[in-house]
Amino acid sequence: MEGDLNRQSTQAASVTFALTAITLIAFGSNSVLCRLALAGGGIDPASFTNLRLLSGAATLWIISALLRRRSRPMGSWISASMLALYAFAFSYAYVSLSIGTGALILMGAVQATMIVAGIRAGERLNPLQWMGLLLALGGTVFLVSPGITGPPVLGSALMAAAGIAWGIYSLRGRGSDDPITTTTDNFIRAVPMAVIVNLIQLGEIHWSTQGVLLALLSGSITSGIGYVLWYAALRGLTATRAGIVQLGVPVLAAIGGVVILSEAITTRLVIAGLAVLGGVGLAVAARVRKKR
Repeated sequence: MEGDLNRQSTQAASVTFALTAITLIAFGSNSVLCRLALAGGGIDPASFTNLRLLSGAATLWIISALLRRRSRPMGSWISASMLALYAFAFSYAYVSLSIGTGALILMGAVQATMIVAGIRAGERLNPLQWMGLLLALGGTVFLVSPGITGPPVLGSALMAAAGIAWGIYSLRGRGSDDPITTTTDNFIRAVPMAVIVNLIQLGEIHWSTQGVLLALLSGSITSGIGYVLWYAALRGLTATRAGIVQLGVPVLAAIGGVVILSEAITTRLVIAGLAVLGGVGLAVAARVRKKR
């Protein structure tokens, strides 16, 4: 009996590990796919975002139907607008940012938004949390500070806005008893917003087969299916592990940028990355330990 329980526990841990690894690769790939599509001029940012949201909504709708999720709408227009803002700012930021830099700024902005929200809600940070927050903030400031190797200001600001929007979207979605249905509904609501922006940018629209395929891949596989796999992985992860493992996304994205687009890993990016990821990891771990 004990041997069966141990075997089941090992199998469950293996499944969680596999789901987590696949999900992190998918999330990191979003940055690679977007930069790859835009850097070569294969598609404009608005069209990339439109196709990403549309294909993501379609994929999630099919998955929800196959899983027989209830059809009652569970999203909201506010959450959908944050999703759309994230997606558009993300795409426009990657017109000028390298993959590693963009992913790092995004991660820092998301976590900072969630921590600040906790403070506004009355949560008191302990010394380790403050240390982690200040370390991550210092790393981000160092990364985006002006200089020869500094990233473009506009691209950095757009990616920070994307991170803040995603942080707000995540905060609004916490506690949902059916995250897949909620995410599906928000994606569907975000599509008309994306279409409107695309119509406004009508004169800038240009597509290539590669650009369209990369956008569809980003929406359907690394976003739509990626979110479903992440929710499945969360069942076997503690809050601490879920927060910390996400720190691997910028690292995987940066590796993808080096391998696929031959992007350089600068000293500034390495130092800032260690500060931001280390600070966020410290703050997340200390926050969950405090709740216990």
